[in-house]
Amino acid sequence: MNIFVAKLSYGTSEDQLRSAFEEFGEVESAKIIFDREENRSKGFGFVEMPNDGEALVAIEELNDSDLDGRTIVVKKAQPRREGGGDRRGGGGYGGGRNNRY
Repeated sequence: MNIFVAKLSYGTSEDQLRSAFEEFGEVESAKIIFDREENRSKGFGFVEMPNDGEALVAIEELNDSDLDGRTIVVKKAQPRREGGGDRRGGGGYGGGRNNRY
């Protein structure tokens, strides 16, 4: 299960993140998202746990808990939407109607 973790301290390391979740079971990966331009944490990340039962317990226990001096938000990650949002077609010349020249 992919788990979203928010409100991380900018100083929290991936090792610290992994460690917090390993108390509840196997962790496949722990990744903190960085701003490429500023080369610093964006304050959120993702943890992948192969066992859904262990992941659900970790979410329950770690949500609203303290990690590295911050109260973190932990929940099941939602899949990304294709295209980044609601993009309804249409528009263009003539509002999309069948125009004759």
